[in-house]
Amino acid sequence: MTLNLVNVGESVRVVSIAPSQVGFRRKLLSLGMTPGAQIKVKRLAPLGDPMEIEVRGFNLSLRKAEAETILVEKC
Repeated sequence: MTLNLVNVGESVRVVSIAPSQVGFRRKLLSLGMTPGAQIKVKRLAPLGDPMEIEVRGFNLSLRKAEAETILVEKC
């Protein structure tokens, strides 16, 4: 499943990041979102976009379109 489908409060593990957007993929990897990293969805904006996630102890906001490129599995 992709990260944009995860509900608030759930924790998932990164499986892979789609290679379609090389620059964006490189930025996520440098922020610590590597395969195997655990992600917790903290909250969604009132209209559902963007979403706030916690990765390796820090919070990060992603748009739904960006979250669609991250493949995850439930912990």
